[in-house]
Amino acid sequence: MRILVAGASGLIGRPLVSALRAEGHRVDVLVRGRAAASDAEYAWDPDAGEIAPDALAGADAVINLSGASISRIPWTKGYQRELVSSRINATRLLAESMATMEKPPSTFLSGSAVGFYGDRPRVRLDDDSPKGDGFLADLVLAWEQAAALAPAKTRVVTLRTSVVVAKSGGMAPVRLLTQFFLGSRFGAGRQFWPWISLDDEVRAIIHLLDSTISGPVVLAGPTPATADDVTRAFADALKRPRWLPAPTWAIRLGLGEAGQRLLLDDVQLQPVRLAADGFAWKHPTIADAVKAALSSRD
Repeated sequence: MRILVAGASGLIGRPLVSALRAEGHRVDVLVRGRAAASDAEYAWDPDAGEIAPDALAGADAVINLSGASISRIPWTKGYQRELVSSRINATRLLAESMATMEKPPSTFLSGSAVGFYGDRPRVRLDDDSPKGDGFLADLVLAWEQAAALAPAKTRVVTLRTSVVVAKSGGMAPVRLLTQFFLGSRFGAGRQFWPWISLDDEVRAIIHLLDSTISGPVVLAGPTPATADDVTRAFADALKRPRWLPAPTWAIRLGLGEAGQRLLLDDVQLQPVRLAADGFAWKHPTIADAVKAALSSRD
């Protein structure tokens, strides 16, 4: 296939592009600013609503991973606006551009997040569970609505991604704190943190390219893990203690809504649609995912 990727330089985008090319696909990428003098890069400016005229022509699939990092804190009012605009503008531009084509791409895999479900203590959730409350839930809804602007001929999948277990990204603070003997217990520790290994995130996206599924798909590990399970997995793998408490009140006071949403929200989530579609996880437990992340050369 010819696949166009937005967000190719990010945590997920880099290994995804490499894996797709290793499978023999032609992968072109969208870049901000001037594109390199090759046919593998196309310039775009989502905030200005501009994309190279021939970027989408002949593409079989588009994978959209654009968006400012949610793991960067604090979420000031200005950064919240960036979190929204960086996702909505990019997704809308791709979807509306496809809608103008006589022969649009057959598949559009567009980024999304498990923040859709909000804080749902003691509730078992899956792909079809209703939207929760809060800034992230509202952001994800608007993000997915932008993807839905794609033409009817295009199969649209919104990738409701969990926190990716890797050396960098959302799990980096947990790894670094633990590595330097500052391993913490976040809040009560009983809240569920949806997670997925970086390898399985990439493999799931490639799996969905060849699937017939449409709509929202949860990308998460098949074994739910609490915050205590996650921090303990890092402590065990790094052979470090986990003794510093981070009380709920301190997290809320110091990190505001970002601390609540990233560290305290309780989301016990099962990737039902992905499992039913025949996907097999390489790292089915949080311990497997942590070991794989720490052994990675990236």
